[in-house]
Amino acid sequence: MLATEAAPLPIRRQLSAPAILRISLDAIIAVGSLLAVAAWFKQPFEGPYLILALIVFSLTFPGAIYTAGNLVALARDVLLNWFVVVLILLFFGYASGYLSLFPARMVLAWTAIVPGVVFLAHAAVPLLLPKVMAMEGLRRTAVIAGANELGAKLLHQIQGAPLLGIHLAGVFDDRRPERRAEMGGVPMLGNLSALADYVKAHSVELIYIALPMASQPRILNLLNRLRDTTASIYFVPDIFMFDLIQARVDTLNGIPVVAVCETPFFGFNGLVKTASDYVIAAAALILLSPLMLLIALAVKLGSSGPVLFRQRRYGVDGKEIVVYKFRTMSVLEDGADVRQATRYDERITSVGRFLRRTSLDELPQFINVLQGRMSVVGPRPHAVAHNEVYRKLIDGYMVRHKVKPGVTGWAQVNGFRGETDTVDKMKQRIEYDLAYLRSWSLRLDLVIILKTVFVLFGDKKAY
Repeated sequence: MLATEAAPLPIRRQLSAPAILRISLDAIIAVGSLLAVAAWFKQPFEGPYLILALIVFSLTFPGAIYTAGNLVALARDVLLNWFVVVLILLFFGYASGYLSLFPARMVLAWTAIVPGVVFLAHAAVPLLLPKVMAMEGLRRTAVIAGANELGAKLLHQIQGAPLLGIHLAGVFDDRRPERRAEMGGVPMLGNLSALADYVKAHSVELIYIALPMASQPRILNLLNRLRDTTASIYFVPDIFMFDLIQARVDTLNGIPVVAVCETPFFGFNGLVKTASDYVIAAAALILLSPLMLLIALAVKLGSSGPVLFRQRRYGVDGKEIVVYKFRTMSVLEDGADVRQATRYDERITSVGRFLRRTSLDELPQFINVLQGRMSVVGPRPHAVAHNEVYRKLIDGYMVRHKVKPGVTGWAQVNGFRGETDTVDKMKQRIEYDLAYLRSWSLRLDLVIILKTVFVLFGDKKAY
């Protein structure tokens, strides 16, 4: 059926059978363990159990693809992800009253078994995967048209993702050898004119055309010669050499358009993000209000000045907002030149030093969340003066402002809290911010919130 209205075009990920199995592992183990434990406790797998199984499947599929190189990190990530799932289940189970329908011993046994089995499964996958991928019929043969920078990047991505199940037979290109990019040891098989015959003779299943858009006549000629093959053909436009954020293909009244840089909080995702922000911020302010009153009293008695420090920062779309913090310094800097706090900064008060080390000074920002200025999770806001400096030094710096700034963020739970005394440190922080924008999900937000709790009292970089 032809599209007659502006509607999103489906973007399909190429996944081999082992890849599908791997992203299904968490769901298979969670639901399978529920079935096994219910049978052990002689519970009929019907009614509430079927509903629970469907909910668990939706929360765990697709699952994370862990790297098992560091078993301690693997165990931590598995436990953290499962803890988030259990927390969601307990919350809704308690709120709806469905929790009482399941025996407590059975629930405890199930929640204890699943992370152990998930850990063992993901630890074993890297050992078994090479043998599985070597099996006949699981790998597809591919060639790349274009020994250029884009072709080299595509080749690198394919070689680094064995789960795709793609075997690269070689590369075709018309250019002289000295003008070709380094293709990682993959053989050059000839000019573009030889590609069609090679594909038919060697049963090539996938063809990736990585030629620049300026080569339209060559591309059309190549496509015409490939009509006599059964290979799947993919065009890799050179626009994808750019750093894409939430890239997707849409149609605008029938005309294909590519979103190069877009907020992840588009449509339904925006509603989910906003709702979770308000719920989490309201709950945090209610639960932490006694602690915040004590902090306010300590700040007031500890040094002269207001309890709250208000500073101008950039919010969503680069618009200025006012951010609240408990005052931790003897000065209130918010001008064209704001000096970052250092480890032995004489401006920090005695109370402020403890607040900064534990990030308790950031608690008033939950008020900013309820005001709609900030989000619970997102790129941390920087002072306006710092933004004006770094936006000129770091490519893509302002892209982080496609979303609301957060009380905590992906960079902060990965060791990038505190002072950024070099441009390189700020670049690394921005890389984590952009990675968050590319990979956002509600589950990722919950993982970051939980990691923040563990980081607060163990991070020596905050001062």
